[in-house]
Amino acid sequence: MNIGEAANATGVTAKMIRHYEQIGLIREAGRTGAGYRTYGPKDLSTLSFIRRSRDLGFSIVQIRDLLALWQDRARASGDVKRIASAHIDEMKEKMRLLQEMVHTLEHLSAHCHGDDRPDCPIIEQLAAGKAEGSCC
Repeated sequence: MNIGEAANATGVTAKMIRHYEQIGLIREAGRTGAGYRTYGPKDLSTLSFIRRSRDLGFSIVQIRDLLALWQDRARASGDVKRIASAHIDEMKEKMRLLQEMVHTLEHLSAHCHGDDRPDCPIIEQLAAGKAEGSCC
C-alpha cells in the first residue's frame, strides 16, 4: 500500500504516518523505485495500534513503551498494566483539574450580571491573576 491507502486503512493521516516514521515510532517505510513509501500488513497493524493508543490518550512516550511490549512476546502483562494504570491516574488528575476550572467558571458566571454594565467578575478574576479555583 502507498501512504494514502495506509492512511485510509488505519485512520492515521499521511502527515502523522510521516511524523511517526521521523521520530522512530514506526520503522522507516519501504520505498518503490520511484521513491514512494510502501506499507505492508505489519505496518498497518502497528499504525492501527498507535491510532487506538492515541484515541485512549496515551502519550508518544507511553505508546513507544506499549509498542515495545506488544512486540515482545515474553513481556509481563504487569508491565503493560503499570503503563495503563499510570495513564489512568494522569487522566483522573486532569479530570480533577478540569472540574475545578468548571466550578470556578460556574461561580464567576453566576455572579456576572451579563448585562450592559461593565462590571464583570469573570474579567476581574482574569485580571487579578489568581490561581485556578481560588475565586470562591
